[in-house]
Amino acid sequence: MNSKFSFLSLLLLVLVSAKISHANEPAEALARRAISDNVTESTRAIEELRSAGPAGLQALMVQYADEINRHIASPTRSSDEQWQRITTALDTVAQQKNSYLSGLYWHTDLDDAKKASRETGKPILSLRLLGRLTDELSCANSRFFRTVLYSNAEVSSVLRDRFVLHWESVRPVPIITIDFGDGRKLERTVTGNSIHYVLDSQARPLDALPGLYGPQAFLRGLTAAEALFKSLAGKSDEQRAFLMDKYHRERNDSIQLAWLADATKIGGKVPEGFRVETDNNGEALRIAPLAPTKMTTEATLLREMIGTGEALARITDEAAWRKIAQFHASDAVLDNRSIILIKRQNPKLSEKDLARLLERFQKSVALDTVRNEYMLHTKLYAWLWRHPDRNDIGKFNEKVYAELFRTPRSDPWLGLLPADVYMALDNSGVVSHR
Repeated sequence: MNSKFSFLSLLLLVLVSAKISHANEPAEALARRAISDNVTESTRAIEELRSAGPAGLQALMVQYADEINRHIASPTRSSDEQWQRITTALDTVAQQKNSYLSGLYWHTDLDDAKKASRETGKPILSLRLLGRLTDELSCANSRFFRTVLYSNAEVSSVLRDRFVLHWESVRPVPIITIDFGDGRKLERTVTGNSIHYVLDSQARPLDALPGLYGPQAFLRGLTAAEALFKSLAGKSDEQRAFLMDKYHRERNDSIQLAWLADATKIGGKVPEGFRVETDNNGEALRIAPLAPTKMTTEATLLREMIGTGEALARITDEAAWRKIAQFHASDAVLDNRSIILIKRQNPKLSEKDLARLLERFQKSVALDTVRNEYMLHTKLYAWLWRHPDRNDIGKFNEKVYAELFRTPRSDPWLGLLPADVYMALDNSGVVSHR
């Protein structure tokens, strides 16, 4: 082992041990017991490390740094029994699958996250997903987050140092098994969307990033929301409301102008019935209707914010989206750690096939990024601007899943069992119903 690394590891372990003051034994001993083949012993150690918070996870990361680094350096190496126990302990303490690459600790109780936010002065990043972040088959968005975002070295560092992390399952994720009849089976999730909310210490939404974003675009979104969080510190309710309104309106305008600029590059024009407003220096401020309303009210402004996005969507077809995504390809570039996870999940791929898979996946991430930013994020800003439920994360998230993701809680089948489609099956193929 490198002597410098050994010293740093030892120092970190000493610091971590000091932080876990409520534990019955030092963090180093708990970390060793966490991978014991005695299930009772390991379970108790893992529970104590989990209750210690991020320091408990750090104790494991430091204790097994050599093993972690070996599996990072050789992602296709076989997993022995000890490594399985190490990753089980890490993921259970972190509450995230493949946490050996991210080192991120996630709260699963919002009250605990709020307390940590108050104590640290950091905003909360709250993930809402279908399924659980610890599961192999959580919804597709959340699986991609683990690869594209949480494993990314820069993103994970920002999340670890500047945010309190929390996740909550909205509902179970639907899973389908395809049996080919010859012993081969495919297991996949069918649908599901995820969203990251940036919350203040009272769990009031400040911003939201819907669906999958490329690493650099995700970081820009986090940085903007973090700046808003800091600007609200110590402000009165009236001052807070003013700053929130200003932020959401300006961010919405900025994204819509960027959307129009991208569309213009490929031959698009300002949507019919709209104009670009400029300041005295000719700088674009916003896209607005040609015929302004006689009376400006909150309702008319909200309609304008949403209506502008709908007008821009009408001039952006599938071919246009793909061209626009090319302008933002750099936002979707995967770093080495993300590629390491993909290699580990696909050990039989040749280098040529892996390169082709990565190229196609990064194009898909770039496409998702621009669509989510331009079409969904602008709508969220309109809702956050003045919606009556904008300070209630529970009610606001219900609106998001019902109206933005179109998977309302009232539909137990998540749109997969339409009443007006004939299946030629008894009971439409439903074999069980609770």
